[in-house]
Amino acid sequence: MTIATSQPETNNSASGKENDTTDFPITAPAANPVFYRTYSRKLPAGRESWEQVNARNLDGLKKLGGLNEAEINLMQRMQQEKKALPSGRWLWIGGTEWIEKEKNFSGAYNCTSTNLVDWQAFGLMMDLAMMGCGTGAIIEPHLIDQLPEVRNTIHIANVTEIGLTPSEERNEKTTFSIKDNNVLIKVGDSRRGWVDSYQKILELSSDNSFNSKVVNVSIDLKDVRPAGESLKGFGGMANPVKLKDLYPRVATLLNKAVGRKLTSIECCLLIDEAAVTIVAGNIRRSAGMRQFSSQDLEAAGAKENLWKQDSEGNWSIDPEKDALRMANHTRVYHTKPELKVLVDAVIKQFHSGEGAIQFAPEAIARSNADILSTVELRNEFIEIYCDQGKEEASKWIQSNYGPFDDKELFHRLSRYGLNPCGEILGSDFHCNLAEIHLNQIDPLDINQQEDAFKAAALSVACLLNHRFEVERYRKSREWDPIVGVSFTGLFDFFVHAFGTPWLKWWEAGRPETKEGNDFKLKEATFLSRWRKIVNDTVWEYCDRHNIRRPSRCTTVQPAGTKSLLTGASPGWHPPKAQRFIRRITFRKNDPVALACMDYGYTIVPSQSDKDENGKLLDNPFDPKCTEWLVEIPTEVSWANIPGADEIDINNFSALAQFDFYMQVQTNYTDHNTSATIEFRENEIEGLAKALYSSISENKGYISAALLARFDANATFPRLPFEPIDEECYTKMQSEVIKRRDTCDFFEALSRYDQGELTEAGPAGCDSDKCLLPLAKPS
Repeated sequence: MTIATSQPETNNSASGKENDTTDFPITAPAANPVFYRTYSRKLPAGRESWEQVNARNLDGLKKLGGLNEAEINLMQRMQQEKKALPSGRWLWIGGTEWIEKEKNFSGAYNCTSTNLVDWQAFGLMMDLAMMGCGTGAIIEPHLIDQLPEVRNTIHIANVTEIGLTPSEERNEKTTFSIKDNNVLIKVGDSRRGWVDSYQKILELSSDNSFNSKVVNVSIDLKDVRPAGESLKGFGGMANPVKLKDLYPRVATLLNKAVGRKLTSIECCLLIDEAAVTIVAGNIRRSAGMRQFSSQDLEAAGAKENLWKQDSEGNWSIDPEKDALRMANHTRVYHTKPELKVLVDAVIKQFHSGEGAIQFAPEAIARSNADILSTVELRNEFIEIYCDQGKEEASKWIQSNYGPFDDKELFHRLSRYGLNPCGEILGSDFHCNLAEIHLNQIDPLDINQQEDAFKAAALSVACLLNHRFEVERYRKSREWDPIVGVSFTGLFDFFVHAFGTPWLKWWEAGRPETKEGNDFKLKEATFLSRWRKIVNDTVWEYCDRHNIRRPSRCTTVQPAGTKSLLTGASPGWHPPKAQRFIRRITFRKNDPVALACMDYGYTIVPSQSDKDENGKLLDNPFDPKCTEWLVEIPTEVSWANIPGADEIDINNFSALAQFDFYMQVQTNYTDHNTSATIEFRENEIEGLAKALYSSISENKGYISAALLARFDANATFPRLPFEPIDEECYTKMQSEVIKRRDTCDFFEALSRYDQGELTEAGPAGCDSDKCLLPLAKPS
């Protein structure tokens, strides 16, 4: 059963408010739900409108970046026309008082990576995750070997209930008291309070003053605000329901390592247990990336035995490994892998979705573009690194481009850290991403394209004025300031530019024909022109403001959520189909979901909501239902171009996708291009050979996610995307209009919008891979 209103369509609108449907393009039916769920903050008078969000975030950029009137006018026009938008995090938090405080600067960034070299790194990653940042971590031996040995057994003697202290009497800071081997941790009612308590447990495990004794720890959570109380400044509501479990779970992990140092997987689990505590609701992944050595066999198979089967045949997740689902795992190669290694890696990803390969030398070469300024120099560096090793490559850089002090040289050779979706490169970094919506731009209008890329470049350049509170992040920015200007809707743009013949060429596999070579030349011309606009704009801004020029300015992110604001195909990827049902997740009874119902969309329970027999629930108001899926029929902007309907996007080959991805990687991207290549079993060998060729011939490959292609609904029901034909789309859209109670989404939302927001801005990563359910064993 699906739930939707059955009232006839009316033309009501909120008093004095412009019809809300005009805020977003007609090709973006999911825009209203996504905008009000993810980017609109709650004000005393109600939720922000699109215009108010623009005004707030632009005011913040002007104040931070010292922008002149012409720059502000350009950025305002591009935002209003939805041609260039700042990062999702900045849409949410930009211009607030909260983000102006130094301790909160990190909350403006969707992309971070931290090297695990001390206990503070774990605390920093929890702090970043609590601010909504995506967190990457390199967990290779040369870094985690710097962690102290676990000497003491941690016994969690007691954990109090949460929220017993009246709000006016709560302390924000966490305090510690130690008597003999007994420790009391009184957790403060703040983000930092949670983080300090978590980090203190880690520090106690290696504290020499306890002489390898059992440390009895009592946790006092009475000052922590209970679930449902609002979070002032950042927004959203408190949700400490899993905080009590954090301390014994961390202690259990540490106690297994008494007398030695932590393994890579134990480090990973410690990070991910904190992520479990932070992530509220039934979400499969937080935004995390964990990079392991290619030689780390334990890490390579860490997720292989996540599922266990009981005597009755029911599958469940191993509770000791459940937290590993909080992040993507990548294997880092510092030499060029053999073809067999790549074949095995592709097979592994086909069956599990895990085991992506990163080629670190290419990442390091790109990340030193300030000194390795040509393709020839980068290739020379890569060959030295692969053939003679990291130490010799370091000496080569020092002798040819130095002198660098030891710390900066180490930093330069460590710039292969990735953010959760893999599009940003660096070491101990923060990076902010802006995005151009190419589906809103005329391919024939060069000036319009230039305006959009300039506006996006200015929005990320402004954040280079942040001076971070934490020394490792502050120093990293001094050595290696980075920004990211991305785009979405590239596929749509090229369809509008080249028409159905380009689609047919794709369907044929993007072959090296005369027509194909002509298409590739035209693609490359657009991509390289845009990269030059971005670099020129960022560098000119930096020169004017006395900021070191970034060596990397362009990237392509997955862009799943922001793409919905204009109906763009995400990033560089093709859409799932010309027409499809887009399902968006909400908590049960979320005001935005209820407004969707009045707006005519149907609601079904999520994939995780099942009855006692394991069958999916049908009634979204069933007491056992916890999450809703709003179903939105969607049609891409070019679906009705003559001949476009004849193209079967689902049959685009893996090699065609890889070829297009590398076209973007070569001609536009300075960092990395976030990619999810979908493939079938018969494409494994060909895809592995393409990876091998790109790495062995230094063509620019760094890292990409490979995902077994889901054919329609054959594997999982109620997927985020379900392809439909034109007849089904027309019928569903007609039914939406018939059920629609109001043409003003804002008016519909105002009927239900009471109290504080449960969501607090966008996630740090929203790639298709993270949207799809984690496969159970067959």
